[in-house]
Amino acid sequence: MNIAIVGTGYVGLVSGTCFADTGVNVTCVDVDASKIERLQKGEIPIYEPGLDELVKKNVNAGRLKFTTDLASILNEQDIVFSAVGTPPDEDGSADLKYVLQVARTIGQHINKYIVVVTKSTVPVGTAKKVRQAIEEELQKRGVDVPFDVASNPEFLKEGNAIKDFMSPDRVVVGVESEKAKKALTRLYKPFLINNFRVIFMDIPSAEMTKYAANSMLATRISFMNDIANLCERVGADVNMVRAGIGSDTRIGRKFLYAGCGYGGSCFPKDVKALIKTADQNGYSMEVLKAVERVNERQKGVLFEKLVKAFGSVEALRDKTIAMWGLSFKPETDDMRESTALVMIEKLLKAGCKIRAYDPIAMDECRRRIGEQVTYCRDMYDAVLDADALLLLTEWKEFRLPTWAVIKKAMRNALVIDGRNIFDIEELEENGFEYHCIGK
Repeated sequence: MNIAIVGTGYVGLVSGTCFADTGVNVTCVDVDASKIERLQKGEIPIYEPGLDELVKKNVNAGRLKFTTDLASILNEQDIVFSAVGTPPDEDGSADLKYVLQVARTIGQHINKYIVVVTKSTVPVGTAKKVRQAIEEELQKRGVDVPFDVASNPEFLKEGNAIKDFMSPDRVVVGVESEKAKKALTRLYKPFLINNFRVIFMDIPSAEMTKYAANSMLATRISFMNDIANLCERVGADVNMVRAGIGSDTRIGRKFLYAGCGYGGSCFPKDVKALIKTADQNGYSMEVLKAVERVNERQKGVLFEKLVKAFGSVEALRDKTIAMWGLSFKPETDDMRESTALVMIEKLLKAGCKIRAYDPIAMDECRRRIGEQVTYCRDMYDAVLDADALLLLTEWKEFRLPTWAVIKKAMRNALVIDGRNIFDIEELEENGFEYHCIGK
């Protein structure tokens, strides 16, 4: 079976590589010639554990190829996946220009039946626009080539994407014909053999499922952050509250951790897009609007704790602040919508000097903000002469630091834990002032 994946970003490259690993012949396509050249040399443009090895394995096996020219390989394919970016417009809606560009290219060049599958996260109704764009190009050519459109949203977690793809909770596929369903059933046969759930449904429902899933997870995070902030005010412990409500099988334990806000490429963008879709259809998503407000407020909570610890914003001027973690979550270098970017902006505005360390994301941070912060060689270098330490990303290597060494290195023994990973008793025994979320 031959498939093409258009877009070699996070979703496209992981999906294409994993499909190749199941025995499918995959061609990954991207308009970025430098990126394709790097991939052809075996250089991976994103960080994802295990992806380097899997790409090399399937390239060497001849199942995974890369090109910039979709037109030249289009008529060799059985299925074409569109995994291009859908960045948010200024009004929060998803920008579909890249999705529709792919559709028009397909309409300009197909000569045989093909299934066109949207893998990108797109609003309900996008499949109709894709079909229309292809049909318009076919009409311009004066030809009648059969094709189907389908929706196959991704549910990959950055840092765990390969496992998520190969051992999925579910695979959601939206189709509108039996022929398309048959083609996608064949593609996903390895998953059916392993008894993973492949759920076929209509296309609008598949498009909505992705947004609904991410919005529910974002809601749980913002709900727990709201509860955590109230816990601090009434003397409760959010970790105990989480254990208490998480034991209810109707609620469950996942995504109930309080922290300093969610970020990344999915939750912020998808919540905004779903709110916008509702607005465009005459309905207001009041719960999600509150979720978004809570999250934006939560990204500033560590700065508020820092100000409180020093007594005023003015007292922060010329203070040195150590930051552990820059990516929005562990096991990725993704800083999109990260709390670290919000904190850096606030700290610099207050006149602070920042010493930052992240195991993976420092190059990405440098690309985004340049040399506005000092990039340190390790977590201990970051705390040198620091007046406070802020923990923003719960990388495993941060979980058991040698506090006695850190105490000697810091100018002022203050730790503000944005992910609740440290033991308050251990820190207090070592002479630290410790603050976290929800206690």
